[in-house]
Amino acid sequence: MKRIAGFICVVLVIYVIYFDLSSGTLPGVKEKKIEAKMETQLAYFESSVKPGDTVLSIIEKNIDKAVPVSIEQVITDFQSLNEGLKPTEIQIGEDYKFPEY
Repeated sequence: MKRIAGFICVVLVIYVIYFDLSSGTLPGVKEKKIEAKMETQLAYFESSVKPGDTVLSIIEKNIDKAVPVSIEQVITDFQSLNEGLKPTEIQIGEDYKFPEY
């Protein structure tokens, strides 16, 4: 009788350990993904593109010094001001909005 009771206890302990490791016994905290969109208006200026101009060169001409933010930030800001247009797709003679830093 003791052997059967011991066997049942061992099986019960193994099952409890398996259940705890696979499913868990405590209610889990599910992470909620919160997506916040900040609608901040960037200060910008409009300029026409001339031959040889790039987005960085136009911004540097406007502020008369090196750009104080990263190139990735300049690209992101330019795209948000110009409806997703990539800086490599600007065309000569067209007017675009450039972020003002």
